Order: sequence, then structure tokens, then C-alpha cells
Amino acid sequence: MTSTERAIAAAEAHSAHNYHPLPVVVASAEGAWMTDVEGRRYLDMLAGYSALNFGHGNRRLIDAAKAQLERVTLTSRAFHHDRFATFCSQLAELCGMEMVLPMNTGAEAVETAVKTARKWGYRVKGVSDGRAKIIVADNNFHGRTTTIISFSTDPEARADFGPYTPGFEIVPYGDLAAMEAALDAAGEDAVAVLLEPIQGEAGVLVPPDGYLAGVRELTRARNVLFIADEIQSGLGRTGKTFACEHEGVAPDVYVLGKALGGGVVPVSAVVSSHEVLGVYRPGEHGSTFGGNPLACAVALEVIAILRTGEFQQRAAELGEHLHSELGLLVDSPAHRSGSVRAVRGRGLWAGVDIDPSHGTGRQISEKLMERGVLVKDTHGSTIRIAPPLVISKEDLDWGLDQLRAVLAG
Repeated sequence: MTSTERAIAAAEAHSAHNYHPLPVVVASAEGAWMTDVEGRRYLDMLAGYSALNFGHGNRRLIDAAKAQLERVTLTSRAFHHDRFATFCSQLAELCGMEMVLPMNTGAEAVETAVKTARKWGYRVKGVSDGRAKIIVADNNFHGRTTTIISFSTDPEARADFGPYTPGFEIVPYGDLAAMEAALDAAGEDAVAVLLEPIQGEAGVLVPPDGYLAGVRELTRARNVLFIADEIQSGLGRTGKTFACEHEGVAPDVYVLGKALGGGVVPVSAVVSSHEVLGVYRPGEHGSTFGGNPLACAVALEVIAILRTGEFQQRAAELGEHLHSELGLLVDSPAHRSGSVRAVRGRGLWAGVDIDPSHGTGRQISEKLMERGVLVKDTHGSTIRIAPPLVISKEDLDWGLDQLRAVLAG
């Protein structure tokens, strides 16, 4: 039995089977490359679902973490620490906002945004107690807590986890008329619209041009918060700091995570105005690890990296190349005419729909793994491509060559 087989067998025996990972066991990683326990190298084309935007082992981030590890890692929010205020002020500035509520995971941040919207609705807007409504989109993925899966339309996420939390209305993603109708039906009880500017788990779905701007107009006219879940789409992935910027939209609330921790520690945050986040009083919400010194030190370095604009520019330029090359695969006679049905995305982020007759997304992912490229499937026939933003053009082209070979095989 190989080292890989032993490791996988032990994991299968002693961990819950809530994931179905590809059969690779990573031992080390640097930049856009990972090495398994057998010494085989793989090009990472997933980047931890955007948590690793700045690459594996980014020296600036590792050095920031090491320096903080020698000083203090955790105080809890029972006390102040010397990195907290700087983190909050600099993240607020990056977002063009005023206040930050730090958490750890993306799901925690979404839960915080939901609680914030409701509290704002009751204390500021004047909604009657218990009547707050939040409008969301179908095919969303905002996390896996019981409240969040209550407004999921994914059967795998919902099945056997009820009873479900009320207070949410689901409308088709990208349908502005449906959004307007839902807001009108909710009336004064509507407190927020919660959307992913680009739906990642759904297959990197980009809404129609003007959709986000239209949602912004609808919410502003009705005194409803626009909450942008930029956990996957934000912090450079799409070629801008935030995906909302592609339509010149500024939401009322940003929900951030993944890349905010640089792939080093889990860091998430809700970022908004004094009016919105100012509704909290001591004891009403919190997190032992949220905003801890280690997290703040790493996130401050992430913010500093983003301020240079280097990675946003890389994502834009390499993303244009990525989508140009992927577009050639759609209905290409050289690749069994129709092996790729559609390609979507923005920046260094793409969803590739494989014709089911050619193979499932899982099968394509496994074949790519055999050729040294790691991607991940979603919704049966789609693979997601989201390499670290540090990837070189040469490595990106090599990865695309492997995809072409798999599709032609």
C-alpha cells in the first residue's frame, strides 16, 4: 500500500464522510504548486476556493504570521490588543466603509450579516419585531449553518437538516423583475438583499450586465440594505478588489473571508457603515477568536498587498487570457465538437460546463489530476478553475494544455 493509499484509508476510517476529495494527499506547497506524499507535483487550479489568492506560502504573509506568533496570538475580545484598531481601520478604508465586525469563517460572517440586517431593520428602519424579510437568490452558496441552508436551493445542503429558519424569500439569480416583485411583496418588512456578485459554487455564474446596479437602485429606493457576499469573489479574484466594482456598485455591507486570511489563518469580517454596524451593544454578538492578534497581523499584510493593485492587475490580464483560451474550447471540432458546452467567469475565475456525454465534472477532474492539474467539480458537469493569482502565464498555459489533452482524449 502506498503512502497515499494509507493516508486516505486512515482518513476514511476516522473522519466523517462529509467531503469527497480527489485521491491526492498534499504534503507541501509553494506558489501555485503542491507536492504530494509521493513527491508528485501538481498545479493548483483551485486555490482553496479563493482562500489562497496570494499563493501557497506567500513569504510576506508567512513572515507576518511568524512575527506575530512570537508576540501574542489570542486575547479574546475581553481585552484590547495592539493590532485590532489598525486592522479595522485599514479594512474599512479598503472597502470604502466605516466599521468592521471581525469573525473567523465565511459562514460566521454571513450569519453575522443576517443578524445585523435584522437588528438594523428593527432598531433603525422600524420593522415590527419578528417580521424582517431578507431576499436571496436561488443557487446561492453562503455557507452551511442551519440558518444559511434554510435559504439554499441545493437539496444536498438542505436534506435532513430541518426544521428551517424562516424570514427569507428566494428569487431567480439575475432576474431583476423577480427581485423587484419580491421587494414589493415584502414591503416595509424587507430589510436586506443578500447576493453573491458572482455565484461561485453554482458554477461561477456571472449575472447579466446591469443586474447588480439594478439591485442597488431597487434597494436604495426602498431603504433596504444591499449585502454583497464577496467571500469568494472579493480581494482580487475577478481583476478588481471587489466584484461589485465591475458595475460601479457600492453595497451597504461587504461580507469577506477566505483570501482575507491569506490561506494562513481563517479570517472573515462584515464591513459597513456606522448606521448599520452601530446597532450592536456589548454582549449581543461575538466570537472568542474573531479579530485575534494573529488573524489581524495576517489580514493587515493582505490589505497591504491589495493596496499595490498588483494582484488585481494580474487577475485582470491573466484572466483575459484564460477566458480567451477557454472560449476556444466551446464547440471546437478539435475537442469532439461540444465537449465543452459553455464557459463563464471573470478574472482568474472560470466555470467550464462539460457535455455529460464526454464525462462528469468529477471524471474530468480525476483525469486532470493524473496529468498533474488540480481542479474541482460542482453540480455534476461543471469544473471550476481558480488558480492562485501568483500563477505565471507559462504555468497557466501548461494547465490549459492538460485540459485540452483530457478533452481530446
